Amino acid sequence: MLKRRPLLLLLGALIVAAGCSITPQSAPPAATRLVPVGKGWARSSVNAVIFRSHSLVTHGDTQYVAWYDGEGRMVLARRRLSSKRWDVNPSRYTGNVRDAHNAISIALDGRGVLHVAWDHHGQPLNYARGVRPGSLELTERLPMTGDRERQVTYPQFTYLPDGGLLLMYREGGSGQGDVLLNRYDLATETWRVVAHPLIDGQGERNAYPNPLVVDKRGGWHLSWTWRETPDVATNHDIMYAFSPDQGRSWLSSSGRRYRLPIGAADAEVVWEVPQGSGLINQTSMAVDSEGRPMIATYWRPAGSTVPQYELVWFTGAGWRASEAGHRTQPFRLEGEGTRRIPISRPLLLIGDGDTVYVVFRDEERGSGITVACAGDPQRSSWHFTQLAAPAVGLWEPTHDPVVWARDRRLHLFHQLVGQGEAETLEALPPGPVSVLEWSPHCRP
Repeated sequence: MLKRRPLLLLLGALIVAAGCSITPQSAPPAATRLVPVGKGWARSSVNAVIFRSHSLVTHGDTQYVAWYDGEGRMVLARRRLSSKRWDVNPSRYTGNVRDAHNAISIALDGRGVLHVAWDHHGQPLNYARGVRPGSLELTERLPMTGDRERQVTYPQFTYLPDGGLLLMYREGGSGQGDVLLNRYDLATETWRVVAHPLIDGQGERNAYPNPLVVDKRGGWHLSWTWRETPDVATNHDIMYAFSPDQGRSWLSSSGRRYRLPIGAADAEVVWEVPQGSGLINQTSMAVDSEGRPMIATYWRPAGSTVPQYELVWFTGAGWRASEAGHRTQPFRLEGEGTRRIPISRPLLLIGDGDTVYVVFRDEERGSGITVACAGDPQRSSWHFTQLAAPAVGLWEPTHDPVVWARDRRLHLFHQLVGQGEAETLEALPPGPVSVLEWSPHCRP
């Protein structure tokens, strides 16, 4: 079902009329633990972009983290979760840290072998894995499937219940590219093609997918926005697809079967956001206890100059949206390349009782880390907590998905980073890389 922004404004009016709070309510700074790891490159935001998927991950009781140091070397580290002491291993691999697209993505398979993809912005695939379970030593560069691996951007790992992995990436460029999906089989220790492509830009646009989410029943959820040209201002619309059978078929939220690969004419628009609305790409998605998808993003409502964080979710019968607070600082999202933006893209997490948490950084809140939470089914009453930690500059949130899913604790990659417009740099020296630990709570 297609929903339009006037409905969102009507919902806001009804919420006010019913006496529900949409005014931000702030809590005192929340107690956190900051666990130092090392020092990292800070002149661009390459270590702290949201599309890393993932920056830190846990296997058993051991946590792993990756970052670039001041010389652009990829560094890997591990620790026992109960410890503050890290084993740190600067690898033999480097990346072009001047370009914030070239982030490091890591994952652990079911045997505890580390998988790493790094340094991609239209480059041939850079992929390696640990030489044995638990090792920080990496193999030589390896192919995956050997197919369509010459022009890779945004590699993102997703965990599978059987201990295998998915890797999704873009082939092509901004405004003209396809989304590809591979699967790693734990038994054979090999990758195979799931779909090349899964989403087809048809040479006219590209999809910017959020990290793929697997629900507790094994269903795969995917959402994305379209971009028509390299200019971020041409982002538009929120799209959705679901696979009940591990990627063999894909459905809309109403159950309509897609023709594959999915193209613009066939894709389901779950929330209409026109070009020029400041819609950001590559944000965050999660599923609730019933397997219903939620998407956190931001855009500028009609008639406003101020972008707002928005939560868009499926009720089982249709799609709704809620504004996650009320920002007051205007800005325009436009131009090519990495942008210097006063707010981060949001990280969406769903906790016990389907409580929603949105993690972000906002200049008008002092460029620290804010967590907005809503526990009511309408997601109309938001409460805001500032985490007790240093300011983070142009940081975006990435977290340990295993610790969240298993323990309901938030472990965030933490570093003060800068960023200039369109791959220019900010004059910051290498700075502390840490893991920020917090136990979330949401007031009723």
